[in-house]
Amino acid sequence: MITAMGDVMREAYKRNWITTRDGNCAVRIKNSNTIHLTPSAVRKTQICPEMLVRMKIGKEIKFSSNMNLQPTGEWEMHYLILKDSNTTLSSVHLHPPNIVAAMYAGWSLNTMIEPFPEVYRYTRVGPNVAAWNALSKELANHTYANLKIESGTREFDIVGQKNHGVTAVGKNPWEAFEHIERVEHICQIVLKSGVTPPRKETDAKRKKLFSIV
Repeated sequence: MITAMGDVMREAYKRNWITTRDGNCAVRIKNSNTIHLTPSAVRKTQICPEMLVRMKIGKEIKFSSNMNLQPTGEWEMHYLILKDSNTTLSSVHLHPPNIVAAMYAGWSLNTMIEPFPEVYRYTRVGPNVAAWNALSKELANHTYANLKIESGTREFDIVGQKNHGVTAVGKNPWEAFEHIERVEHICQIVLKSGVTPPRKETDAKRKKLFSIV
């Protein structure tokens, strides 16, 4: 499980979903009060278990590291996602170019995937998170809110973050990675098709027309 954190980051780099020092990952093992985080300012291709930063959660949050490394700057986001889990859970944050491009073009990811059962059968896509500064509490809070996590359960597996990236949650790092992979693949297909996102005013007119009928 812990080893998989580095494996996922290396695979993301190979696919050009992150640059060398981008992206982050976290794991909380069942019945543990420790969240394992990828470190900040480290090449993600070099991540190994000895480099992970441990975050002990309780009344106070404490960090420790065998190599005196600092936790990812997105630690607050991972903390919110994992803090109430009563099962082993992982969160992965990456910057896949087709997902970011689709949101930049105006697509809501949960709307984009509607025609594609190969995604929605396995991956629950939540509403896009608005554009907030990277590493900010606002980004962490709104990502947590859009995943709709309550009492250790969640309504969605993945949400896009406008002008930034995407965060996914799974039973392990690879499951979270696969949620991202599915959405990235569909974004690539839709962007290549040239189909543009529906305009809000067009949607409103369509709904009004249907309500009359």
